[in-house]
Amino acid sequence: HVQLVESGGGSVQAGGSLRLSCTRSGDTLASECMGWSRQAPGKEREGVAMIDRFGATDYANSVKGRFTISRDKDTLYLQMSNLKPEDTAMYSCGTDVYLLCTVDATQGQFGYRGQGTQVTVS
Repeated sequence: HVQLVESGGGSVQAGGSLRLSCTRSGDTLASECMGWSRQAPGKEREGVAMIDRFGATDYANSVKGRFTISRDKDTLYLQMSNLKPEDTAMYSCGTDVYLLCTVDATQGQFGYRGQGTQVTVS
């Protein structure tokens, strides 16, 4: 079993920055792929960024050049810069074993996902 706990969300003005963190505990999954997804009110969940066990990353087109995903041992990060109002959503971290650790392949769906942290951009 895997536990994931996010932190770092908040309210920020457009153009601002936030860094989200996700602490993982419990079992370690073989070929572990980790990532962030988000869901805005009335919209479907979408993948934001993914990182595999070797550090290879992949991003949704909407956040490329503005968001950076990274990991350090049991913590996953999402550095968000130049935030826009359309980035407002509940952000969740997740992990699972995938054939391809990319945003398109995972579609923001994780076998294990945290409760989320709210990001509001005005």
